[in-house]
Amino acid sequence: MRLPEGAVGTPADDPGLGAVLDAFLARAETRLSHVPPGPGVPLSNPRGDHDLQPEGFSVAPATPHRPAAVLVPVIDRPEGVTLLFTKRAAHLRDHSGQVAFPGGKVDPEDTSPIDTALREAREEIGLESEAVRPLGYLDPYLSGTGFLVVPVVGLVSRAAVLRPNPAEVAACFEVPLPFLMDPARHLVRSAEWKGRTRYFYAIPFAEHLIWGVTAGIVHNLYERLYA
Repeated sequence: MRLPEGAVGTPADDPGLGAVLDAFLARAETRLSHVPPGPGVPLSNPRGDHDLQPEGFSVAPATPHRPAAVLVPVIDRPEGVTLLFTKRAAHLRDHSGQVAFPGGKVDPEDTSPIDTALREAREEIGLESEAVRPLGYLDPYLSGTGFLVVPVVGLVSRAAVLRPNPAEVAACFEVPLPFLMDPARHLVRSAEWKGRTRYFYAIPFAEHLIWGVTAGIVHNLYERLYA
């Protein structure tokens, strides 16, 4: 699914654009993909934690990969541009308590990664699709568990009301975009997993630790827009 014409912009109830948002939108227009990443499409080479491993792509999960999508929500606050994150509920079987973007696996009725990302954002945090203006796609991100995640960058109306679903999300929080786009904050850490040392990105912020796939997607946003 291609983005609609004029998709890059601000929702109607956000009339003022600061310099940071202006620059972000201009870069998004020219540096993000406007068609879903796939074979033969620019930006189709999957990124992943395998980028950081000495063996590189040879340690990436083999195909077939499980398709998924996440929304990378950008919000123009009066005090500055932020990215919105969720903290997963502690009782979840997978990735409990971890910082994430709204998203999940592709359902059969989803016709595009945008559909998946917006549906999951609505289910997880009550974010209505009408409050999101899609801006483009980052590179797909291949997780260590075999999910091929397509990140959809979207501008969220500052008037949007969030209603986190306690069955999935413990809390939402925002991080200033300039903080996240400082590559010095993108640390590389390691841990033992399945009998081997695995390396991953980690971005500490206040009491939160953004790491793994989520931090890798943030790093890819930096690479595409600012590196």
